[in-house]
Amino acid sequence: MTNHSSRNRILDPLERFSEIVFGLIMVLSFTGALSVANVGRDDIRVMLIGAIGCNLAWGIIDAAFYLIACVAERGRNADILRRVQQAADPERAQRIIAEALPEPVAAALQSADFERVREHLKTLPGPAGRPRLTVENWRGAAGVFLLVFLSTFPVVVPFLFMQNTGLALRVSNGVAIAMLFGAGYMLAGYAGMRRVPTGLVMVGIGAALVAITIALGG
Repeated sequence: MTNHSSRNRILDPLERFSEIVFGLIMVLSFTGALSVANVGRDDIRVMLIGAIGCNLAWGIIDAAFYLIACVAERGRNADILRRVQQAADPERAQRIIAEALPEPVAAALQSADFERVREHLKTLPGPAGRPRLTVENWRGAAGVFLLVFLSTFPVVVPFLFMQNTGLALRVSNGVAIAMLFGAGYMLAGYAGMRRVPTGLVMVGIGAALVAITIALGG
């Protein structure tokens, strides 16, 4: 999971992609283990309870770790600000700023650029107390939970409304393939990659991950 403290959206496309695919892999590890030849309504009921319960639990866990990441990032940002403001000389403060930036960005900046950043940071109020969660952080955690949990339902809905379990399984697999393709398509748009090939690759990766999960007893 990734977290960004300043953004317009609660979750960026990469975060949404990760949570949706995670939820899909979890539910597919249940539906993919069904055998059309032997499955009965009791097996379907057990599968539904397991899939929904598992994604409910993992949605809560993933949301909790999202909040932990938010606190950690806010604490790191506060520490950087404190170190810059307390630096013994401008050169030391500029080095701290450079270390906090991605290397290509830091390499493109001149000393005067770092100095402008340092001067701006010196005018900010110093961090006070421990890092705290914001309303946006809690909304982000709710988004993480909902993406993981709700990604279960499109895949299991066919089993709720179709008596023919073989047909339900085929429809469920079709929905899962479409969702994996859509997730890859969305990721490609965010990363500047080719959309259709990326969607197809995501379907293949998803199928492989599900097979590994089932093989390992997941």
